[in-house]
Amino acid sequence: MPAALAPYAPYLATAAIGWAYYRRIRRSFGRQRWQPVRTTIRLALVSVAMVGLIVAAAFLPHVVPGIATGAAAGVVLGVFALRHTHAEWGDGQGWYTPNPWIGGALTLLLLGRLAWRYANGAFSSGAAQTAQQASPLTLGIAAALVAYSLVNGAGLLWRMRRLSMQANPSVIQ
Repeated sequence: MPAALAPYAPYLATAAIGWAYYRRIRRSFGRQRWQPVRTTIRLALVSVAMVGLIVAAAFLPHVVPGIATGAAAGVVLGVFALRHTHAEWGDGQGWYTPNPWIGGALTLLLLGRLAWRYANGAFSSGAAQTAQQASPLTLGIAAALVAYSLVNGAGLLWRMRRLSMQANPSVIQ
């Protein structure tokens, strides 16, 4: 990074994280166009995050109950959200409308927990100290969000492929 940008790095990082949250929150509301490539890439990245949580559980045994409970809750919420997601196929394009309450509640939960940890100085320490104060609650919430995204994304991928095959029975996917 050029030396002239170094003082602005925290602000740029915060803006980038804010933009990512804005895009994620926007996808929780209203009718969305189905994008199978984007969903597949997202599933791959979220799978990497789940592997990271499993590795964290292996090296930080005090967070195992939080991660396990969060992952189980995320699976249940993902299945529940899938049941309340409307999917349709029309004009050669897939569309879905996610349940805004579930996605919105999970987003607020994550943002609230991050704000709580930030207010209590959890991010002001170095990386070594941060690993020692890893919170089972924070990692449990992260596991819930990751498991929710995996179940919901995979279920939506499966459902939209079925709808596509019903709409175009001659096309093999």
